[in-house]
Amino acid sequence: MRILLITDLYPVSEKERTTPRTLFNFVKSWEASGHEVTVIKPNFLLNSFIRKKPFYNTGWYGNVFNVNYFTPFMFNVENKLPELETDLIIAHMPSGILFADRLGIPFVAGVHNSDIEVLTKPQYSFYFKARLEKALYHAALIACRSFVLKEKLLELYPHFSDKTFTAPSGIDAELILPVRDKKFGKTLKVLTCANFKKRKNIDKLIYALKGEKGFELTVIGDGPGRRQLEKIDASVKFTGALSHEEVMKKMREADVFVLPSVGETFGMVYLEAMAAGCITVGTKGDGIDGIIKDGENGFLVYPTIEDIKQTLLSIKNLSADELKALRCNSFNTICSYTLEACAQEYLDAIFKFL
Repeated sequence: MRILLITDLYPVSEKERTTPRTLFNFVKSWEASGHEVTVIKPNFLLNSFIRKKPFYNTGWYGNVFNVNYFTPFMFNVENKLPELETDLIIAHMPSGILFADRLGIPFVAGVHNSDIEVLTKPQYSFYFKARLEKALYHAALIACRSFVLKEKLLELYPHFSDKTFTAPSGIDAELILPVRDKKFGKTLKVLTCANFKKRKNIDKLIYALKGEKGFELTVIGDGPGRRQLEKIDASVKFTGALSHEEVMKKMREADVFVLPSVGETFGMVYLEAMAAGCITVGTKGDGIDGIIKDGENGFLVYPTIEDIKQTLLSIKNLSADELKALRCNSFNTICSYTLEACAQEYLDAIFKFL
């Protein structure tokens, strides 16, 4: 099958590290299954400059066609595009969805947290909200990147229910470790990993454990707020940014992974923590909710200091049987979320509807 993916959430160069690789991983899995995939990356120059993304000229970069525009969707988007023959068009993110809609060809719309923001935040109501609503109405199918995003979208537009499904990401199966079979030590090793943005709520996690005995917190990541975070509790270990291999090593050494982040489309780091054998704690009503089921294969918290604290205290006091059950359930869950399985399920869902 010839698949055309349209999105700005895609690395033009495989060496690029500033763009998430979730959609890149879908493409590689589809290609490994024998499909021919071409990517169009619509790049709006002002947005690229503001977000400090690398600049590429309009043109081909392997199977990726980068196309630059000064203003989004104000002119004919086709005048810069090469001629392409395709069997299936999948468009992700607001830029990709609006771009695909201008082509006048049936397409699958991949909805991320950014799309929900456009549909709900006042600053987008003047122009982009109406355009995105129209594009979603025209879409043949809508693929939401998490169970939570599907719920949020259908709360806004229940009439889309007949053409909406969930398309979560997966991880490399080689990262999945066998189920751990050991009790916690006297000190519970807690780990978190994120860029230091306010919505990640790293400060709340640090405050939650400040002064609590029997916990050791390690924070992986970096950002402009690091100094302020370090001042909260001198006992917390900050590693700075680490390579993916180093992060996975730290996860395998930890007992619990916690990230009380909000505004996540999905959250690959939670799957990686589950694969490494950590008891994993995410945020209620956010990207990973629905994959992590509270008290069954991990825990979900409200992003408050008190709720984070009480959850970690309860984890520390788990019985051997409760700990074993959680780890087994987590392992069974993560085995269902491999790159290959999720990529195939994405296409299977499309074929089922179409």
